[in-house]
Amino acid sequence: MVRTPLTPEERARGERLGRLLREARGDRSMTHVATLAGISAETLRKIETGRAPTPAFFTVAALAGTLGLSMDDIAARCAPPESDVAARKLPVAAA
Repeated sequence: MVRTPLTPEERARGERLGRLLREARGDRSMTHVATLAGISAETLRKIETGRAPTPAFFTVAALAGTLGLSMDDIAARCAPPESDVAARKLPVAAA
């Protein structure tokens, strides 16, 4: 099965997620946080560095719970900047 290449927006979102998780982890070790979340330290490392920009939902949910983040906060903070969203919106046709 061939995987569709990620778009630049998907890569950027993965980088934002990685930064958010690194910040939330603070001075706790990667191994400790990964163990509490039930994932491998290598998986967490890949997510934090952007090498796994589209982690599974349940992986993100487990990390959110471990780090005290809400899924709503993660979604909001990983969304594209408003300028990117506005640039992609199409004009609405008049009825």
